[in-house]
Amino acid sequence: MFTVLQGDKLAVDGLLTSPDVQSISFVGSTPIAQYIYETASTHGKRVQALGGAKNHMLVLPDADLDLVADQAVNAGYGAAGERCMAISVVLAVEPVADDLIGKITDRIAKLRIGNGAGVDGVEPDMGPLITDIHRNKVAEYVDIAEADGATIVVDGRNFQVEGHQDGFFFGPTLIDQIPTTSRAYQEEIFGPVLSVVRVTSYDEGLELINSGQFGNGTAIFTNDGGAARRFQNEVQVGMIGINVPIPVPVAYHSFGGWKQSLFGDAKAYGVHGFDFFTREKAITSRWLDPASHGGINLGFPQNN
Repeated sequence: MFTVLQGDKLAVDGLLTSPDVQSISFVGSTPIAQYIYETASTHGKRVQALGGAKNHMLVLPDADLDLVADQAVNAGYGAAGERCMAISVVLAVEPVADDLIGKITDRIAKLRIGNGAGVDGVEPDMGPLITDIHRNKVAEYVDIAEADGATIVVDGRNFQVEGHQDGFFFGPTLIDQIPTTSRAYQEEIFGPVLSVVRVTSYDEGLELINSGQFGNGTAIFTNDGGAARRFQNEVQVGMIGINVPIPVPVAYHSFGGWKQSLFGDAKAYGVHGFDFFTREKAITSRWLDPASHGGINLGFPQNN
């Protein structure tokens, strides 16, 4: 039986504290994931609580920039950026940033944005955000980036779709030169906002990824196998793509990040999922021959 329960915090707290609920699986923002993990585990439940993300794509100078631009647009603006595996930051190892920004800008201009019905039977590439409140929150992050000195290369704050002026649309936004001290860089935006940070080396880019509060997903784009191998060993992130922008593993692998992206040690998918939703029983049995009793032995049981 599958039941859908609609409700607010009161309903959630009921699930977290109910003796009839044995396990909780959650995906959402980091503050709520932490609250759910702490509350449910306090009440004796097993918990997998997946939180927020700020996924970075590290682009080395030897990468195919046309491929990188395609994948940055796909991963940054797909689902209007409202997915935990979206690429939010491109770390461009110089001298590729200007060329890459130009290629991404060209591709943004060709995106179709509209409602789900599309126009003349052609579906849009990107639809609206989930609510007006969230659209305003995304816009505030772009405001913050601009106030902190970033350059807004493509601005989606006042984007409108003809005939749907009251819709919750937010155009694809591209930000350059965003300071890493800005909240718009450090916090999850969860919208169609892609930021470019220029770095001088692989090591500088790696340090930015590893020093962040999240460790959900990341990617490296390069034609250097040694650099890719080094990245997968050194980066402190749970899911890693090599020339793959959204490294969502297939179902028999685990799904989940590190640091503030996952609370608890139980990930989703694969054997982790089976283990999480299963309680083990260990059964020891022995059928004695009545004619040969085992006798008294205070040591550990042994098999002959």
